[in-house]
Amino acid sequence: MSMTDARPPAASKSGSSHKADRNWLLQILDKTKLYWGLVALIVFGALTSPLSSKGNNIFLSIGNLTDILRQVSVTGIVAVGMTLVIFIAGIDLSVGSIMALGTVICAMLLTQSGWTAASMFSVPAAGVILFVAVAALIFFVQSQMRAAGTKDQPSAPSKLPSMAIGLVVALAAMLWLGLQVDDKFGVMGVLIAVPCVGIIMGTLNGALIVYGRLQPFIVTLAMMVGALGLARVIAGQDTAVYPVYTGSNAVQEFDVLRSLLWGVVPVPGLFFLAILAIFFVLTRFTTFGSYLLAIGGNAEAARLAGINVKRNTIVTYAIAGGLSALAGILYVAQFRQGKPDAGLGLELDAIAAVVIGGTSLMGGRGAILGTFVGVLIFGFLSNILQLNNIDSNTQLILKGVIIIAAVLLQEGRIEEFLSAVKRKIRGEK
Repeated sequence: MSMTDARPPAASKSGSSHKADRNWLLQILDKTKLYWGLVALIVFGALTSPLSSKGNNIFLSIGNLTDILRQVSVTGIVAVGMTLVIFIAGIDLSVGSIMALGTVICAMLLTQSGWTAASMFSVPAAGVILFVAVAALIFFVQSQMRAAGTKDQPSAPSKLPSMAIGLVVALAAMLWLGLQVDDKFGVMGVLIAVPCVGIIMGTLNGALIVYGRLQPFIVTLAMMVGALGLARVIAGQDTAVYPVYTGSNAVQEFDVLRSLLWGVVPVPGLFFLAILAIFFVLTRFTTFGSYLLAIGGNAEAARLAGINVKRNTIVTYAIAGGLSALAGILYVAQFRQGKPDAGLGLELDAIAAVVIGGTSLMGGRGAILGTFVGVLIFGFLSNILQLNNIDSNTQLILKGVIIIAAVLLQEGRIEEFLSAVKRKIRGEK
């Protein structure tokens, strides 16, 4: 074969190689488009940022970036719980009201001594949740040891030892919390008691969905209204605001939840990042995350595959409720008050961040890291608009446009949408 005969196949192979490289690059860009969007937003913020009196870029200053992390922490923590719920093709409209309930209970525990409505509600809730959590954890460890073939293990793990230990822990915790009632709760007291209230509310959501066979939208809508009413009842009046002044009507130590570590990292942001890390590991490297995505993809197929759909659904809603109440504590720390309407519209912000982060509202697809990016996108966008003195109404319009565009991109319908618009403009059917 001559050299001229050998060249066309080589050229063809080279063309195929370039095409494969180009397709690979396009795939990488498509998978990372969310992160490139965040980078583009940061660059835009830096270019449009006003300058300080010293000529420094305000947007890129450490103080401003720290402030953004602080501001997104409450929404971010709630959004993590919302991500898990949307993984299983659910929705939770009650997270804002549960967060508000958490602010009221937290503020009352910090500022009022004696058995108030807040302490009578939260102390028993902590006992119940700790009993169930400790007993379930010990029973799970026993089961794993038995499955691994550990010697000297009984043929089937007994529930009695785990329940006994759980009862002891629950009673000890209730006694410890009860001793704080006569005075005022400290930091650890509210960090234990308040999230347990949220877990109770979330568990009720999950149980009604699973055993009542009701739509998540209906159940959580009812809980949204009910939790708001409960917050008002516990607070004592519709417009009650409980101010929290550390060192005055509350313990000075509570200030740690709004402080800056090393003068840079805000503690609320640290909570947010820690929760992100925990649930990133749980959803990415454990069977729990695989189960949630399987349930969201096809609940019936997951059940037939041996996944306990009911239990995982209840646990997911319980986690969302607990994280919402925890966000309520950080809200009190930042704004120094608890009030029944503190979480107004928070559920919409959380859902928007999850959707922007690439999690499908149909369930079965998504990632915690995507939610993190979605939360940051909203945080940076709000900050950029505020620095440029854009009014709040325009900010809401822009956020709505971004949500729609994000959903169209995720579902791969942006080109279909644009084509339909072009046909409409041309008068075609």
